[in-house]
Amino acid sequence: MSTTDPGALLGPADVRELAAALGVRPTKQRGQNFVIDANTVRRIVRTAQVRPDDVVVEVGPGLGSLTLALLEAADRVTAIEIDDVLAQALPATVAARLPERAERFALVHRDALLVDELPGPPPTAMVANLPYNVAVPVLLHMLATFPTIERTLVMVQSEVADRLAATPGSKVYGVPSVKANWYAEVKRAGAIGRNVFWPAPNVDSGLVSLVRREPPATTASRTDVFAAVDAAFAQRRKTLRAALSGWAGSAAAAETALLAAGVSPQARGESLSVAEFAAIAEHRPA
Repeated sequence: MSTTDPGALLGPADVRELAAALGVRPTKQRGQNFVIDANTVRRIVRTAQVRPDDVVVEVGPGLGSLTLALLEAADRVTAIEIDDVLAQALPATVAARLPERAERFALVHRDALLVDELPGPPPTAMVANLPYNVAVPVLLHMLATFPTIERTLVMVQSEVADRLAATPGSKVYGVPSVKANWYAEVKRAGAIGRNVFWPAPNVDSGLVSLVRREPPATTASRTDVFAAVDAAFAQRRKTLRAALSGWAGSAAAAETALLAAGVSPQARGESLSVAEFAAIAEHRPA
């Protein structure tokens, strides 16, 4: 762990100065809210349990608040940034504030949803303040694309955090909950107040921890399992026999697959675990 001068991290005045120098105004379109509190980024790094040998990937680094804290703790950090101005400025910020770690930083200037490879050693962890409007797709894409990511900690809108960490039977359990569970053990890891952001969002934020584990043992592909999940929740008020009729080819075929998987045709999607969805997908008629 580097014993870096705490002055390396960005405070409220630093963030506003940087933004002003770059002519940057956070945009709603990209869900940008910059963290302006050094204690919060330190807490995120601690909660993520970033180790000195970790290769961390960060999505949406913005002006670099979290990036700098990650660079203090990890072996190396790769940041993915879509915004042209922010992507251009970040390496200079790292070089100015953490010169002794600058060679351990890499920037990928791209839409995270299109990234399928990263420079340097494979990532072992992902830590990110995800833009609210694309948080779930980005998270699932990164977990699918980079199987070496063992531990993930993301900051998302509180409501999204609840959905990701929900368990079967919960009112907010749905597609994100099941799909995230395919890859990892998911749990809430804390709340983040609005006043640590600039601009302050009109929603609360939450931290979600995901620890990679093997997906359910199944002969069905992930694509097949996810298709069953999407179908079940597209009409969540319907019984699975009805909701899966299009996916299976008919209500009768759906019932056959459900019974073969040991699931009641009268059940609804929100009561099933990811393993049960995998069992249903296994018995989808050819």
